[in-house]
Amino acid sequence: MQNHWNKKIANKYIREYAKKNISKDFALRIYTTHLLGSDKKLVLHGGGNTSLKETHKDIFNKNINVIHVKGSGWDMSNLTEKGMPTVFLDSLIKTLKFNTMTDKKMVNFLRNNLLNPSSPNPSVETLLHAFLPHKYIDHTHSNAILSLVNLDNSNKILKNIFGTKLAIVPYVMPGFDLAKICYKIYNKNKKVEGLLLLNHGIFTFAETAEESYNRMIKYVTLAENYIKKNKFKSKRINTFNKKNHNFNIGKLQNYLRKTYYNIAKTKWIIKYHGTKEDILFSNLKNLKNLFNKGPVTPDHVIRIKAKPLIIDSIKSINNIFIENSIMKYVTDYKKYFQKYKHTVKNSKISDPLPRIIIIPNLGYFSIGLTQAEEKISNDIFLSMKESIIDSNYVSTFKSIKEKEIFKMEYWPLERAKLNSKIRKKFEGNIAIITGGAGKIGSAIAKKFLNEKIEVILFDKNFKNIDNEINNKCMCIKCDLSNKNEVTKSINKVVSQFGGIDILISNSGSAFQGLMKDLDEKILQTSMANNFYSHHYIIQETVKIMINQSFGGSISINLSKQSINPGKNFGPYGIAKASALFMMKQYALECGKHNIRVNGVNADRIQSGLLTKDMINERAKARGLKGSDYLKSNLLNKEVTAEDVAESFYVQLLLDKTTANIITVDGGNIEASLR
Repeated sequence: MQNHWNKKIANKYIREYAKKNISKDFALRIYTTHLLGSDKKLVLHGGGNTSLKETHKDIFNKNINVIHVKGSGWDMSNLTEKGMPTVFLDSLIKTLKFNTMTDKKMVNFLRNNLLNPSSPNPSVETLLHAFLPHKYIDHTHSNAILSLVNLDNSNKILKNIFGTKLAIVPYVMPGFDLAKICYKIYNKNKKVEGLLLLNHGIFTFAETAEESYNRMIKYVTLAENYIKKNKFKSKRINTFNKKNHNFNIGKLQNYLRKTYYNIAKTKWIIKYHGTKEDILFSNLKNLKNLFNKGPVTPDHVIRIKAKPLIIDSIKSINNIFIENSIMKYVTDYKKYFQKYKHTVKNSKISDPLPRIIIIPNLGYFSIGLTQAEEKISNDIFLSMKESIIDSNYVSTFKSIKEKEIFKMEYWPLERAKLNSKIRKKFEGNIAIITGGAGKIGSAIAKKFLNEKIEVILFDKNFKNIDNEINNKCMCIKCDLSNKNEVTKSINKVVSQFGGIDILISNSGSAFQGLMKDLDEKILQTSMANNFYSHHYIIQETVKIMINQSFGGSISINLSKQSINPGKNFGPYGIAKASALFMMKQYALECGKHNIRVNGVNADRIQSGLLTKDMINERAKARGLKGSDYLKSNLLNKEVTAEDVAESFYVQLLLDKTTANIITVDGGNIEASLR
């Protein structure tokens, strides 16, 4: 474990936060919180917490004792002072005299003692931080530590490694009871530099930010080194066995999405992981024995359930077998809920679907309702995988009892992190936008991103794309007039997301010329860019949507040229008219699969296609000034790329409409439809 403390950077934090009237101690608290939170082997996705005790002036200018503690669910890697609410310390310490305190009372008590009532909820482990006397306290879920605190003989091994430097705390759910037990154990030996919480994680503490951080790194490193030594000596993990396979992964992902949709009535992201290492892992001979015992830390269970779905053999895999395997997992989960629901008052069953599916010889799939949730599933699983495998090099992995797993999974304080968000209508839907680097494509992308849609952009190059869009979307370079490139690009999308729900076939290029003088190559190129490019990608997308069996939405960016031809614009108009007919043909053929195929007929949108030079040329062809061309419509208003984006979004909302064209041109009677 590398120590990343840097005095220059620490001083920079001090200077920057001094501008906000934040103390040196608090600035260093934020600095080391960032250091811990930035290391995935220590902290993942809102896990872990840190604190600082210091004095503040109250409104009477008197010194009062306070504690700054990480806010519940905040990310340690990038939080600011706002993510570390300040709580009156003396009031918290007074609760030591209580024998019990319910979670509800504890949360209300913490909120009532906030210095700033608008602050986020303090960590559920705030009382633990408060009861210990140290100025700085750090808590992580280190992979290496989790390997050692989840063994059938953890006490013996931990004492052997750490001696009396760290005290060992038996498993207790976070909250008031855990805080009391930690306080009691600490007081038996006040010389300890930290606490090892069985089945949970590690705490270190000191009087300076640097020392508390150094202790965390030191003890995690000791754990890592101990595991490394045992890897060389141990034969507890059976050998891997890799075999070749010929299997259509994409179709399997489509079918998984179909099965998940049928059970939960919502759409899921299902990502495939099939590197050499992933396939070797999936062939671990005692996989079920290792990974069906429970989580390495209770914090993980609300994200990825207590265990993954492990398929027995690739030889048995077909659609019926996959569906039956998932349904058995669902049935078992419902039994588990019924068995323990009495332990958590008013508990309501969450979705019963696995977040990780492991298939021998293929690798595994990570799953979430959004790409962000899928990433969390994967990150936590990778951490869990490392800890469980490493623990079995040392001894035998042992999780907490199933009853305790349930209590953590349905703990209201944890579920509040997941249940507080209201999902948008199309959140988690997977959308491809072609011509994504252009002005219209980018406007559609922004609109869809605001609606929490997962966006993939196709284009020949992304040199001029907005950085914000580039960072939030998957960008795939693709020549849409090349069928092989389209197929490969679609396969990349399926591998990453599991399927496709929305296609906006937006790409196109403008070609001018009189028909009587037209070079055949110009017409061929226009057909390739404005007809075949749409056909190729729609053709591949429809196959996937049929495999998924829950429909989809396809929209083509047409043109008023497809309805109302313009002078000298024949090569473009012919291709666009063909695209319009193709849209109707696909709508006719795909309706039975609940796949809607519609169009947007936009005109005179200043973009990469309709450049200033072309505006002047088209204005001249119509006897207009260049400055008047864009507003030359019934409403006398310029239509923007954002207006077109709104129209494509409206097509998503019309779930009982197909073969429809929405006209966005400010009003052009000649191009209007019935």
